[in-house]
Amino acid sequence: MRAIVEEPLQSGAEYELLVGDGEPAGRKVAVVWVQDEADGQIVGLRFLDVEGSVPPENV
Repeated sequence: MRAIVEEPLQSGAEYELLVGDGEPAGRKVAVVWVQDEADGQIVGLRFLDVEGSVPPENV
């Protein structure tokens, strides 16, 4: 998943992703790449709760 964030995230770090108001619990994700921008970052996230979840090569 690609996301735009204002606060900096660390590549390789794990976070809990909360989407919307309807989900009672978040999903665990890991940051697989980071692109710094003037007003924040664009990040690539890998869901850790999906079997076989592997980031694509050449990221």
